[in-house]
Amino acid sequence: MAMNFDQARLNMVENQVRPWEVLDGRVLDVIGNVHREDFVAAAHRQLAFADLCLPLGHGEVMMKPVVEGRVLQALDLQPTDHVLEIGTGSGFLTACLASLSAKVTSVDIHADFTVAATKRLQDAGFTNTSLVTGEAVNGWQPNELFDVLVVTGAVSSIPARWLTWLKTDARALIVRGQSPVQHATLLTHEGAGRYREETLFETDLPYLTHAEPLKRFVF
Repeated sequence: MAMNFDQARLNMVENQVRPWEVLDGRVLDVIGNVHREDFVAAAHRQLAFADLCLPLGHGEVMMKPVVEGRVLQALDLQPTDHVLEIGTGSGFLTACLASLSAKVTSVDIHADFTVAATKRLQDAGFTNTSLVTGEAVNGWQPNELFDVLVVTGAVSSIPARWLTWLKTDARALIVRGQSPVQHATLLTHEGAGRYREETLFETDLPYLTHAEPLKRFVF
């Protein structure tokens, strides 16, 4: 029997995302309207709405729907916001961000992710996304400032250079810490290099390349 994707998306929103304290109607609508099944590998279409991190290749994963919902809600995206996403992955969160903001610039270290996500976004009708292949922890450098920064992989500590890319009043959501207990952290730029910090929830994501904890040797 063919899967009813519309019903599956509704069930995902009502039975997973909303109960995890995601109550922003705009976020729930976007997660329910963007066709998540089109942003996963063909072999995973039947699992697109499961409460799972789906493998993407290169050791990366697609975040659980509940985590994506919490991330989108915390960012409080506005129609004028220019968003920087570090870690394009499948492109699904990129699509959600683009639905709620003016423009999304997304950078990923894996060229095959960038190419595949670009096609998925184009096929879905998004025209306000710009995808770049680059290494954002130490190498890639934008030529503008952003209203929002969202990072889809974990870091052991937040690279100081990222914070210089934010406008005053900008929000940044970054998962940091030591696996398996990492914390989604929301930083708000208050100006003059000051940031208000709020810990939102625990999760566990693969580390971005070059953002892993330093290995400790025990003798």
